[in-house]
Amino acid sequence: MLFLTYWFVLFACVVYPLYWLVPVRAVRLAVLLSACAVFHTHFAGPAGVLPIAALAVLTYAAGLTRSRSLCSLVIAACVLALVFYKYTTFLLVEVVGALRPEWRDYLGGHLHDLLPSAPPLAISFFVFEFVHYLADVCRGSASIKSPLHFGAYAIFWPSIVAGPVKRYQDFLPAYKRGLKCVGVLDVAYGLVRVGIGLIKKFAADNLTVWLTYYGPHFDTLDFLWRWFFLVCLAYRILLDFSGYSDMAIGFARMHGIVLAENFRWPYLARDLASFWQRWHISLSTWIRDYVYIPLGGSRRGPARKAVNGLLAFALCGLWHGAGWNFLVWGLYHGIGLAACSTYRSLLGSAGRGLAARFERHPQLAWMLTMLYVGVGWLFFFYPVARAVKMLNFLLGGS
Repeated sequence: MLFLTYWFVLFACVVYPLYWLVPVRAVRLAVLLSACAVFHTHFAGPAGVLPIAALAVLTYAAGLTRSRSLCSLVIAACVLALVFYKYTTFLLVEVVGALRPEWRDYLGGHLHDLLPSAPPLAISFFVFEFVHYLADVCRGSASIKSPLHFGAYAIFWPSIVAGPVKRYQDFLPAYKRGLKCVGVLDVAYGLVRVGIGLIKKFAADNLTVWLTYYGPHFDTLDFLWRWFFLVCLAYRILLDFSGYSDMAIGFARMHGIVLAENFRWPYLARDLASFWQRWHISLSTWIRDYVYIPLGGSRRGPARKAVNGLLAFALCGLWHGAGWNFLVWGLYHGIGLAACSTYRSLLGSAGRGLAARFERHPQLAWMLTMLYVGVGWLFFFYPVARAVKMLNFLLGGS
């Protein structure tokens, strides 16, 4: 984890005192931009910085022109860059290999020599933020005139690692406030949030050790231990991911900058729609605003609504990683949301009766929602065949 390295501790011990003690806004901006550039360069390396820098320059320049055609062209360039760096191997080896098995080994052996060993650090976050910026400029929002302000938005170091995905209309006012004044309460709140994140990350790491040990032996566990394993899997990802978000929000707040919340007690949700309003909020709202709604949302009938939801959640799944299991996990949630939104009308009086029962017994709705979400984590973490086999064992199979 980037936030737990000795280098980062030294980085924070140098950057924050400089930022707090310098009263001049322009100098404070220079400290922040320098810190962002050093952080990104250290962890991403030159090979990881150059593609992001090129996309950032193109995005900034296109936004200044406010040309719809040019902005659309740069959006396409950002998306193609993401596909190239993150999904080329999956598309050519897995997808093409599934259609033509004899090509799989050939493509797999030669692509490693042609492609970077790893995609640029956080390219998914960068691309989503650049696409959001250009799409909103095309819709009439004001563009960022200052290259320094755009640079701060583009490479703000606390959110590089794991988000939240920023909206520039929210970030810029918060960032300008932070440059003007950082209060004692900002620093105190930030330290508390970082501490909460560290505790969550410590718990998640310990769960990871336990899950890594017992995962290969899942088939031999007792029935109840298998379900306990699933519960641990669910809490491991919640603690890990929300812990990262807590630290990002805390470190940003110590700059006087307020980032949007990314998790709001998702495991208290009573239906899947509520779960996705609470889980990785910045991503789910991005998918809604820039994929689901442009596809037509729910405006073109229930069938089209279901298809749009499946496409949006397929993208949501693949955003997390290039693999069949992530695609299946996304589709799994897309199917679940479609079922939740249509079962009343599809089942008629039985559906309305079931909905009434859920309203009378919200704990039943919560249990079913958590069961569905928990089973989905098997597909998130394991290959599809392995996840199906583990699900069979959870149901008492052998």
